[in-house]
Amino acid sequence: MATSRGHFSSRLGFILAAAGSAVGLGNIWKFPFEVGDGGGAAFVVMYLVFCFLLCFPVMTAEIAIGRRTQRNAVGAFKVLNKPRWAFIGFMGIAAGLLILSFYNVVAGWAFGYVIEMLMGNFEIGTQFGDYIKDWLKIGLYGLVFMGVTAFIVSHGIQAGIERAAKILMPSLIMLMVALSAYAMTLDGAMAGIEFYLVPDFSKINGQVVYSALGQAFFSLSLGMGALITYGSYLNKDQNIVQAAAFITLMDVGIAFLAGLMLFPFVFSQGLEPTGGAGLIFVTLPGVFSDLGPNIGVIVGTLFFTLLTFAALTSTVSLLEVPVAYVVDEHKVPRKRAVWLTATFIFLIGVPSLLSNGASSILTNFIDIIGLAREGATDNSFMTFVGWIANDTFLPFGGMMISIFAAHIWKKENLSAELSLGNENYAGSFVETFINFSISYLAPFVLSMIFVLTVLSKFFAIDLL
Repeated sequence: MATSRGHFSSRLGFILAAAGSAVGLGNIWKFPFEVGDGGGAAFVVMYLVFCFLLCFPVMTAEIAIGRRTQRNAVGAFKVLNKPRWAFIGFMGIAAGLLILSFYNVVAGWAFGYVIEMLMGNFEIGTQFGDYIKDWLKIGLYGLVFMGVTAFIVSHGIQAGIERAAKILMPSLIMLMVALSAYAMTLDGAMAGIEFYLVPDFSKINGQVVYSALGQAFFSLSLGMGALITYGSYLNKDQNIVQAAAFITLMDVGIAFLAGLMLFPFVFSQGLEPTGGAGLIFVTLPGVFSDLGPNIGVIVGTLFFTLLTFAALTSTVSLLEVPVAYVVDEHKVPRKRAVWLTATFIFLIGVPSLLSNGASSILTNFIDIIGLAREGATDNSFMTFVGWIANDTFLPFGGMMISIFAAHIWKKENLSAELSLGNENYAGSFVETFINFSISYLAPFVLSMIFVLTVLSKFFAIDLL
């Protein structure tokens, strides 16, 4: 075992950092438009069920593997004398590299919007297509964002990741609570609350279930090695099950707050909640403009600052996964590993940067390679990378981690690790539930997600 890797100084530090890994653009940007497209409260109910029924057990398994081995996502399987299973870790690292390469572009959009809101440029929403086409400006924002991410990760676990999480996560929550409280004072806000909180179960169909399950799994950073890596920095006296429950609750709570904040804004302006991915970047600047020049600047700047903070908590964990691998397996000093890895990721993200209008080939990449679907409005290279990393690698990785933990490493060893710091775990209902979920439920459900995704994305076979 490595002795100089560093550890989180406290359970709170670990929970905030791991929750920060889970909380990101997926909660504040993606969750609300998924709710809007999924019919509102019925989607929310399905999302909550899947977070606790499926995602929580997989999370405990990932953290346990990391803490047991004190290694990165690849080295963990080698320490457990299962080197053939290290492909799971390699796939997770590859997914993290690819996700961060385009996630950083979207984070650059959010960071740029903070500046635009400060300047009172509420027309940026109607100019969004031109805004993301300006690759030089967005590239500069992304470069700054990647630099901040690398700076935090280069300072290690306690001085970097943990310290940043202790600042960013409470700030994020306070901003969201303040904006949610303000949104509820607007005329028409209650219509948004009703849409969001009063379920119409007749709207539940196969597509809603699939989307809710996918959103739950992806929003919790599962299947990419992040929680194995963070778990490897956790002390043996910490209660993993309790920590995983807190992380799940915090992630769900922040996604829930995002809906409480966004839908009153949308309904107060008489807008449709089915705005898709443009719900935030296209619609909200106009909403903030209607609040008046002074209030609009304040609320708009706060909102996109919040979005930027959320993005940063995720980019830190996405960068830490490959960095931990390079440090552990190749003995490269942390600071050098961080800056080399960050530079590499920024460079492989350039095609995604250019695929939003700057390059016609990259903007129409999916169409050019013959995978475009009728009615699709986004055929960019960035979307294609998301198909591979987010939609394909992650469910496959989560499925394989579940199979590994339950059937290769064995449930008995998992239970022994989860009992450390939790003397009441053995023989409890929670143990039975986690063992059942990772043995049968998670492998079955995640394999279905994987198969449905591959068939729909790459073979144009939609079974939903």
